[in-house]
Order: sequence, then C-alpha cells, then structure tokens
Amino acid sequence: MKIAFDVDVLAKQMDINRMVHQVADWGYKYIEQSPHPRINPFYKHPLFSKECEAEYRKALKETGVELSSLICVYRWSGPTEEQRRFAVENWKRLIEIAVNLGVQVINTELSGDPNQQEICNGMWFKSVEELLPIFEREGIRVEIQSHPYDFCELNNECCDLVKSFRSDYIKYVYATAHGFFYDQGKGDVKSMLEYAGDDLSHVLFGDTYNQELDCRYIVNPPWLNARGKADVTVHQHLAMGEGDVDFEQIFETLRQTGFAKRKFKVGGEPIAAVSYFGFPEKMDKQAPEARERIEKELLFK
Repeated sequence: MKIAFDVDVLAKQMDINRMVHQVADWGYKYIEQSPHPRINPFYKHPLFSKECEAEYRKALKETGVELSSLICVYRWSGPTEEQRRFAVENWKRLIEIAVNLGVQVINTELSGDPNQQEICNGMWFKSVEELLPIFEREGIRVEIQSHPYDFCELNNECCDLVKSFRSDYIKYVYATAHGFFYDQGKGDVKSMLEYAGDDLSHVLFGDTYNQELDCRYIVNPPWLNARGKADVTVHQHLAMGEGDVDFEQIFETLRQTGFAKRKFKVGGEPIAAVSYFGFPEKMDKQAPEARERIEKELLFK
C-alpha cells in the first residue's frame, strides 16, 4: 500500500519545488497530485509546460519522492454535450501526461449536476465507454468517487456504477470526508467499505462534521440549514479526530478486509492518501501525524 499526501493545500501556498520538498520533509514517499493551476486545473484543459515538467522532475529526483496518482475534475458527465466533449479531450491529454510521468493511477469524480441526474448519468457512461479503450491501451487505473453535490452522492450507488463495467481499469475511491453524504448522515462506514469490496483501491483520509445533524454547520438565513432547502452542500477536510467520522471503525474494517495487502492488475498497490485542506497553518504537525497513524493502523509500523 502506498501512503500519499494530497498536495492541494500546499499548491495554494508555494511553488512546485517547495511543494515536493515539503512533502518529503513530512516523511511521505508519495504525492497525490490534485488539480494544480500549472498542471491539471479544475475543469480546464491540462497545461504542464516543459518548464513546469522540468521543475517537477528535478524536485522529485532531489527528494526521492514519487507520484502515486493524479487527480482530475472534468465535466465528463456534462450536462451538455459540449461540456462532455471538452472533458473527454481534457482526459486524453491528462492520460498522455500520466504516461509520460510513469503514473498508472488517476483519481476522479463523477462531476455531474444533482439537478440533472438522468442526463448526467447517461453522459458519464458515454464518456467512460469512449475513454475505456484508452485506459486499457495505456495501462491506467481510473478510480471513481462520488462527491457532495454530484449526480450521485451515495456510496453504494457509485459502487454499482463502477462495478457495472467489471473492469480492472475502473475502480472505486472512498473519501472519508464525504462519508456522511454517502449514506445520508448514518455514518455506517463498515457497511460502506464492505459494499465497495475488492473494487476499493483508494481511500482518502480527512475528517468532517455530519451535515445532517442540527447546528454542525450554521448558515444564514436559518432555513438554509435544512438539507434540501437550498441548492448547496457543505463538508470539510479536517484532521482525523476533529470531526464526526468514525476512524476507529474505518481502520478496523480496512484491516479486516485486507485493504493494505491488495494487489491490482492495473496500477499495482492500493493507495491511502491524506486529504487535509482546512488548516494549512496546522499541516507541519497534522501531516506527519496522519502518515504515522496510517502506517500504524494499516502497515503495523
């Protein structure tokens, strides 16, 4: 199992060279490269100039850090055909970048509209069927997560979407910070992880509050606090223990199901990525602590 750090929180604070060195200083061997304005920006076409690539490769060589995976967020679920076509072209370029960097795993979202579920569902299947031959040709494991404010927010439903392809190239991501959306506030992490089964190849670690509980999040006017009264969702990516997520049960279930020991035909090892965004000023303490806890809980170090 690879333990990676999602560098979103760093990319907003520093250049690529310092970002890579910071991850190394925290004791991580792997980076999960989330959308970056110079590499793979949200929704837009990938960039990654020669200069940017040279800077990145130099920093990786200096530190010995490796890229475990890339994250992209493109509107491959539409809802318009124009958006879907643009997204597919974005995917094709990102795959080229991944292959060039020797990265075999891309983690992504469904990226649809919860108010247009039927059309987004159809658009997503159309995009995956178009791209799957490229994933297969280039040896890329694409991992899907449902996300708050998407055409599918539920764990089991998203697992069924993934499993429907019966493919070694399409797997599932469980994001702990999204878990209360995954089962509408129940927080039954054991059930969700077991449902994902052997298709679970990636876990994102971050805490959050249960948005279904009264006053966990307060917005004004008051009626916006009731789910369904406003077209918004709210969640966080806090350090483990700062929110309502049951991490004891998560780690126990991952141990029971042998997550850390899995080997996938495409992309090799599973990935555990630390996905903390909320408090950059705490990262010097929280990032190493997260790595140490995952090592202890899942690798028995």
